Amino acid sequence: MDVLIESTRGFEKDIAKLSEDEKAAAIKKINDCASLFPTKKADVYRKLRRLRLPSNLNGYESSLYTLRVSRTLRVIWTVDEDPIFGQVIFTLFRAVKHDDLDRAYQGVAESLYQDMLHPNLEAAQIS
Repeated sequence: MDVLIESTRGFEKDIAKLSEDEKAAAIKKINDCASLFPTKKADVYRKLRRLRLPSNLNGYESSLYTLRVSRTLRVIWTVDEDPIFGQVIFTLFRAVKHDDLDRAYQGVAESLYQDMLHPNLEAAQIS
């Protein structure tokens, strides 16, 4: 199984603000999960935490998780398994201090699941 790691602009901005030790710890944790996933997927999922979303996803399950890097640092990411192509994609969204986790998580969830969380909103018409 191939493991792909993608990062968003938000993650890149967050990681740039961290100390060198925090950056190294975050990268090590992410790489540890990536190397373990093909053979010990259950161990990786045990390291992750899924926070509650503001609303249900019409029966779908979120692939959005947090990874504890240290006592004060968390990474918000998705884990998307693609059995057809034999790969898993880790998409890194944010690297935040624990105190900012809930707000950052809700922001990422809103952007990812906007259509499911707000099904009654109509798309704006461009004339």
